[in-house]
Amino acid sequence: MSDLLNGFATVLTPTNLLFAMIGVTVGTFIGVLPGIGPALTIALLLPITFSLDDPVGALIMFAGIYYGAMYGGSTTSILLNTPGESASVATSIEGHQMARRGRARAALATAAIGSFVAGTISTVLLTVIAEPVASLATSFRAADYFALAVLAMVCVTALVGRSVVRGLLSLVFGLFLGLVGIDSLTGQSRFTFGSLELLDGVGIVVVIVGLFAIGETLHAAARGDTPSTVDPVEPRGFLGWLSRDDWRRSWKPWLRGTAFGFPLGALPSGGAEIPTFLSYTYEKHRSPHKEEFGNGAIEGVAGPEAANNASFSGVLVPLLTLGIPTSATAAVLLAAFQIFNVQPGPQLFERSPELVWALIASLYIGNVMLLLLNLPLIGLWVKVLRIPRPLLYAGILLFATLGVYAVSNSVVEVLIAYGIGVIGFFMRRYDFPLAPVILGVILGPLMEEQFRRALVIADGDLTVFVTRPLTVVLLMLAVLALAVPYLPRLVARARGRSAEKLAFAEDD
Repeated sequence: MSDLLNGFATVLTPTNLLFAMIGVTVGTFIGVLPGIGPALTIALLLPITFSLDDPVGALIMFAGIYYGAMYGGSTTSILLNTPGESASVATSIEGHQMARRGRARAALATAAIGSFVAGTISTVLLTVIAEPVASLATSFRAADYFALAVLAMVCVTALVGRSVVRGLLSLVFGLFLGLVGIDSLTGQSRFTFGSLELLDGVGIVVVIVGLFAIGETLHAAARGDTPSTVDPVEPRGFLGWLSRDDWRRSWKPWLRGTAFGFPLGALPSGGAEIPTFLSYTYEKHRSPHKEEFGNGAIEGVAGPEAANNASFSGVLVPLLTLGIPTSATAAVLLAAFQIFNVQPGPQLFERSPELVWALIASLYIGNVMLLLLNLPLIGLWVKVLRIPRPLLYAGILLFATLGVYAVSNSVVEVLIAYGIGVIGFFMRRYDFPLAPVILGVILGPLMEEQFRRALVIADGDLTVFVTRPLTVVLLMLAVLALAVPYLPRLVARARGRSAEKLAFAEDD
């Protein structure tokens, strides 16, 4: 508690409060814009923060951007049926139908208040369990870290995309990029192709800006995205938007959505998309108002939005305590930590307690800021969507180019970013997931380092990876994660064969 109070003291300075306000405002703005997520935004802002002496303000701002994007994504999902974030897709199913029926105010209110409730509860849970998890992680050895990195990469690869093969190919591409440069142990250059600019490796900022900013812009421009023409009721007011029946039908989905979002966000399963759809499915099956689902059931907005925001605090648990990102945006946050020479992991709570507790305290303050900010500015967010698409795309490419050049001062790095952007365009075109690429770039070198360190300690004996129970359990979970996507098919085939045998037996 004393550490948390010290964190509040750090955040409640004018400078850090300004960073928090900038973060939640920009995050909400980004959440409203379709196709522009928090990962892209943080990647674009990373070069701007290099001149800051203290990383606390920058990380508070980045956390606010992530949090704000979770809020803002619901606005266009409800009003225009255009999810600003993939995690807001579940919200749009019922939210937009409510808006079409003239109930946009109630949908926006239950989304905002549910986000506040879920965000507060999940942040309390993060406060309670983060340090014990970090203490437990101090017992990890080199082999355990190797197995943990394998588990994180395999889980995200297997569970995020629709195809395990595509996910593994994306992971291999990320691992390749992570291996470019000078080997830290032998001093040999790897995959540099004689280029001096590649001796330091491919920077994470170059990869992120290329994949998210350039790749997403090219993909959106090629699709010719246009916003919906639905013009919903302009919302006015606040607590009066929800009737007594709306409150009665919303508060339980808020709590259940939190129960889905926080633990699933902490697992390497791809962020908020899975808990939001699980919450929606659960509310649909247990609701006494099943006939309203598909036509604007308020439970279908309250539950997924609560799960969406609760998952953010869950994502921070493995990121802060183990240094393992479980989503693309968490991977970008990990890169931000590393740029400021701060390494998330078991030692973070001992080496940088001021930073980590200030970050956690900022979540409480940012949650309140977002509640006060989100609803009154809805009219402004809707007007932002009227920005001509060519101007929007040109602006993103301009800032992406300037950001990469500011970091490296190298035209070659800019060309590499655009090359990765073209690859990212085709990855989106053919449904290859992007998160495994980021994990491969960040965790690949860490996995290699821990693998070689474990072998050095064991004098080259490979059995070091099967002697400790924790290592074996983590590797078995990784194997299980690869099998999970195929289980439904195997079960369906088994049932089909059983039905065929039964039908054959009846014919006989």
